[in-house]
Amino acid sequence: MKVRERPASGEAEGALVLFHGRGADENDLFPLLDALDPERRLHGYTPRGPLYLPPGGAHWYAVPRVGFPDEATFHATYDEVAAWLDTIPYERVVLGGFSQGAVMSYAFGLGRGRPRPEAILAFSGFVPTVDGFELDLDPPLPPVTIAHGSLDPVIPVAFGRAARDLLAGAGADVLYRESPVPHTIDPRAVDDAGRRLAEALALRG
Repeated sequence: MKVRERPASGEAEGALVLFHGRGADENDLFPLLDALDPERRLHGYTPRGPLYLPPGGAHWYAVPRVGFPDEATFHATYDEVAAWLDTIPYERVVLGGFSQGAVMSYAFGLGRGRPRPEAILAFSGFVPTVDGFELDLDPPLPPVTIAHGSLDPVIPVAFGRAARDLLAGAGADVLYRESPVPHTIDPRAVDDAGRRLAEALALRG
């Protein structure tokens, strides 16, 4: 896999992995590593999606219908990226992403059999429904920060609200921000996520 890395400023306290959106690449969210972790306490990673699909750029899965990733491409990516995640040499891992990347953050953070991340940061995504993929919502769940635009024409805000309700109902500590923006990341949501990331690190000392 193609992965861009941003080292921690000193000895890393863990890892921050950000998954880009549909049609982007490993450079898209790279600046967000410093925005979320300005003290560079974590080793940052921005992997590139393994698929190249129309209309171009890198993808994590094909999209037959919003909310329901294509089964074959989703599982192939899931297996490949999970194998890479398992090579990250840190016990504490925070997962985040935008759009398709948020979907993958939910998948790797909440998929049955996967290790629990320190936190999940989900910008403008949804919890995936895919045949053969099973969520594990048994406690303890990681803290989850969800942000979604109420004017999003790509992934409607109802998906963000549904993720909030699902995870809060399962007992997760969920911070939800809904902003009057389209399919993008509200800078205030970055502030929320950065604060929550710092809080999650502080809780573990």
